[in-house]
Amino acid sequence: MGKTITLTEQETTLRQLLLDTSDYIGTLEGCTKPEIRITGGWVRDKLLGTQSMDIDIGIDTMTGFRFGNLMKQYLAQPESQSKYKKDVLGGLAKIEANPEKSKHLETVTTRILGLDIDLVNLRKETYVKDSRNPTMEFGTPEEDALRRDATVNALFYNLSTSKVEDFTGRGLEDMERKVIKTPLAPLQTFKDDPLRVLRAIRFASRLDYQIAPEDEAAMRDASIKDALKLKISRERIGVEVTKMLKGKSAFLTSGPHPHIALSLIDRLGLYNEVFTDPINPECKAVETDRWLRAYNQLFDLTKAKSAGSESSGAMQIIASILLRNSADDIFLAWVLTCFVPWAKETPKLPKKPTSKKLPSPGSFAAREGIKADNKICKLVDDAVAHLQEIIVIKDAVNNDDLQTTSPLKRKQGATSREGQGQAIRAWGSHWRSSVMYALLAQVAETKTPTECQKILNDYATWLSDLKSLNLLDVDQLKPIVNGNDLAEALGTKNGPWMKKALDIAMEWQLRNPEETDAAGGIAEVVERKKELGIT
Repeated sequence: MGKTITLTEQETTLRQLLLDTSDYIGTLEGCTKPEIRITGGWVRDKLLGTQSMDIDIGIDTMTGFRFGNLMKQYLAQPESQSKYKKDVLGGLAKIEANPEKSKHLETVTTRILGLDIDLVNLRKETYVKDSRNPTMEFGTPEEDALRRDATVNALFYNLSTSKVEDFTGRGLEDMERKVIKTPLAPLQTFKDDPLRVLRAIRFASRLDYQIAPEDEAAMRDASIKDALKLKISRERIGVEVTKMLKGKSAFLTSGPHPHIALSLIDRLGLYNEVFTDPINPECKAVETDRWLRAYNQLFDLTKAKSAGSESSGAMQIIASILLRNSADDIFLAWVLTCFVPWAKETPKLPKKPTSKKLPSPGSFAAREGIKADNKICKLVDDAVAHLQEIIVIKDAVNNDDLQTTSPLKRKQGATSREGQGQAIRAWGSHWRSSVMYALLAQVAETKTPTECQKILNDYATWLSDLKSLNLLDVDQLKPIVNGNDLAEALGTKNGPWMKKALDIAMEWQLRNPEETDAAGGIAEVVERKKELGIT
């Protein structure tokens, strides 16, 4: 691998602006001309042929805030105004040091030429026992490189020489070998800041690299697991997990490879340290010996979406319906896969009578373990709540011996068009995610490939049935009968009966999908008004 980088036109202009600013600073009284480097991920990505719009600028003699203000001062000079556009530099946003949020030193963020720029001085770190918040000081380029989480993230691009600098002595080699390795001894590195364990997993999954064997051994160490429990906020863990799971389209193009991330977490025995809150006595650990079947199955389903896939017909049917072409569907599927180990956990009973619904164990783990937001917690809760009903309906369709040439002539019951349509509407807009969770939870319980294939075939048959019944978007179906029409037809005021009446009208609408006039639905409700308690 060569040690030169080809810059875009934007980057070339940025480089010249930074060098000109450095020259200008060197002319000021009491100032030493700073040496400017681009640090970290941008260098790695450029060497890999990937464009990055986020650039970290390392400065050796002053803080990023001071450098940014002097850049503004330089751009106000007459000679610079003829060279650079007036608005080349955006506003300077100063980020104060905040160790609790992993910001150990003040930095400045700005936009230059459409690029997101962080300005920060080179530094070294000194850790004290039981804290991941180091003492920060100005440091040399080598000290700054050695404090980083991985050698491949410790490469610098020197703007003056236009050369890549490898102060760890093995960053370029590790890129060639596709290895994630800490610059210093891994056990101490992870003890100092256990979040580096998750960052190593994230970068290994994103780049499709292997973690060095000695680093994996350190990650398994009991002291590192204890440090993860005690020294890292659950919010920070949640941020890392989200970055592992969220990509452009799963992992078949560029971006994170969630399957690699989850398999590493599993293999390293870190599931409960990551997805639960080990210091919360109400958030107990779960068994994960069958979890790999779930995330391996989702990996295979995402591959089934790719062009030219040789996956079974069942997997292609399932993937096309449950994952569609939506990055959101795929991301939510990976999130739910993380909580498959909780699928069989018994909900906790309230300590005293209450009308408030308690979260499912999986949802509780999501909230406490990775500080998932309300949307994700509800997604897990709904998936757990609908799990058994989904399995029952899926099994009913596959065990239904009724032969008919028309999907609209099904018998009444769970497998009828109206029965399935109403169920999906009750499951809500993320019903596909709930079905995926049920599928993965069932796959996780299988013991043989034959059992697994039977489950896939059953889900494919059921989903094909839903497609033939034109029910895949039934959750978005607008009712043609409204409550005011029903109240007028029945000659009574709105009341508790209304929900049941609207359900009857929707069942009629689902049985008669070609109808656009509300009259038939209203007549159905009037005919069955005794069921509503109306005389």
